[in-house]
Amino acid sequence: MEAGLARGLAAGEPQAFERFVEHFRSKIFHYSWLMCGRPDDAEEVAQETLLKVFQNLDQLRDPDRVRAWVFRIARNACLMQRRKSVFAPSHELSVDDLPPSSEIEDSADRPDEELRRAEVRAVLDLVIAELPPDYRSVVLLRDLEELSTEETAQILELSTDAVKTRLHRARAAMRPKLDCYLNNHCIDVQPIASPAPLSQSAWDDLRDAWRGAASRRG
Repeated sequence: MEAGLARGLAAGEPQAFERFVEHFRSKIFHYSWLMCGRPDDAEEVAQETLLKVFQNLDQLRDPDRVRAWVFRIARNACLMQRRKSVFAPSHELSVDDLPPSSEIEDSADRPDEELRRAEVRAVLDLVIAELPPDYRSVVLLRDLEELSTEETAQILELSTDAVKTRLHRARAAMRPKLDCYLNNHCIDVQPIASPAPLSQSAWDDLRDAWRGAASRRG
């Protein structure tokens, strides 16, 4: 579906534009909310990401890889937003603050596959948000957005081995908390943040960026 939307955008199809925005905006918002920490920041990141997507649409060489391309742009936009946000923490945990992978039993199970029901998605978000940022970004891209290890490595500018190690350690750090919720309901469920409806001016800005890119291609 996503590849079809990307091809429709390149072909100038208005329906593809609207469906692309609706499909990817919520994904980018969710990723940015958990990485940036505040819904207001996530709103800005989502809008900035989509603007850059439409402005640089001619740089998408392979429509089948549009999700990885979009999240590469979102990751950079999120980093910029965090640098300028007054709410950015003065100190964050590092990857060394979690146990090494050698202390963790290997498992291919994805935490989100064990928690598919909608009412516990908020718990998963909460647990992910508590991870150090380096782990959080890997979990979001690999487990929630289901990008490949190679795509995740390219987006985060890491080696594939580093992605695998961080993902392994992040899943292991999450698992006790998820098990605690499943068995004892020991985590208070908080509402999942969602993006506010786009204003007409925001829609117009996105549409203008898309049409501008289309006119350059023409």
